Amino acid sequence: MIRAYKFLLRPTVRQEQALREMVRDHCSLYNGALQERRDAWRHSSKTSITYGNQSGQLKEIRAFDAERQGRWSFSSQQATLRRLDKAFAAFFRRVKKGEKPGYPRFKGVGHFDTVTFPRDGDGCRWDPTPHDPVARVRLQGVGHIRVHQHRPVQGRVKTIAVKREGNRWYVVLSCDNVPAEPLPDTGAVVGIDMGVTHFMTTSDGEHIANPRFLETAAGELAEAQRHLATFPKRTKQRTKAHRAAARKVAEIHAKIRRQRLDHAHKTALTLVRDHDAIAHERLNTAGMTKAPAPKPDPEQPGVFLPNQRAAKAGLNRSILDAGWGVFLAILAGKAESAGRTVVAVDPRNTSRTCPSCGHTAKENRVTQAKFQCATCGFVANADHVGALNVLNRAGLVLCDVA
Repeated sequence: MIRAYKFLLRPTVRQEQALREMVRDHCSLYNGALQERRDAWRHSSKTSITYGNQSGQLKEIRAFDAERQGRWSFSSQQATLRRLDKAFAAFFRRVKKGEKPGYPRFKGVGHFDTVTFPRDGDGCRWDPTPHDPVARVRLQGVGHIRVHQHRPVQGRVKTIAVKREGNRWYVVLSCDNVPAEPLPDTGAVVGIDMGVTHFMTTSDGEHIANPRFLETAAGELAEAQRHLATFPKRTKQRTKAHRAAARKVAEIHAKIRRQRLDHAHKTALTLVRDHDAIAHERLNTAGMTKAPAPKPDPEQPGVFLPNQRAAKAGLNRSILDAGWGVFLAILAGKAESAGRTVVAVDPRNTSRTCPSCGHTAKENRVTQAKFQCATCGFVANADHVGALNVLNRAGLVLCDVA
């Protein structure tokens, strides 16, 4: 299996400064390569620049700018150029499919946060001092940085990435050949229904409360954003107060993200430990949270009809705050490691189908919380009914597992 391990870095003041300079120079390399591609295409010759062309120039760039670009790992700079090449490949793919193109943009220093080292030992080295009880990672141009390693690393380290999140620095290790650790069989299977009122409802009738981390921090976040809005959006150099205001907003968002991840990990771990197989709806979160299309008024050109945009925005915010996509991805990873089975089923009409007689109708869903079959009179919680139907639809696969 392939797994990623993310650890908090504990750099010294000088090491943190070097990390900032490394990210800054890689950002400069990315923007310079993007500018070269744009200028070449705008030229009358319509020249197309490839990754191979730009990678071949790295040796000259490093020799010309030895104090900045020459300090860092050659392979990490190639990874940055490869990152730009992937952005262009995705752009051309969207153009070919007729989607919104999204031409690659120049990156500001605050929006370029990751430097990747493609191979352990090439410009970087994970835990180069095994005799030292403190784990460290060595980065070319930075030195040996102390790592807060909260769990052992298994498998073979392939790539190493250094990531900045707010005022914190992390190292992300991508490892392959990670051995599975199967858990003992329990003989239990379960279906789950994701929701907003309840984060999750199981086919056993258990409701997992929705923590609503974003809603809890909404007041503090709104105040921090209002304070940030008092500063100019575009300026060559931010003042100390401006930087502090931006840092405050980023810290609140980072805390919400950590809380959401912690809740998802703990909930998924409980499910995996207690069940041999888990069934869930195949949710298209991106489609569910899409803003409604405007409705032009046919009688009044330039005027639009009400389309409940504000109400939909509130629902979208609640869905994204629940973090269904993050949770299901974590659940799949933990299940694979534990030797469990996860089945995704078609979500259509799971909350409108009676689990007793099989009758499907819109009228069965009396309210958001109540289900009452119009044919047989079966009454239950709507989320519980959804979880039962998810389990029933996955029955063929789950029966084989059980």
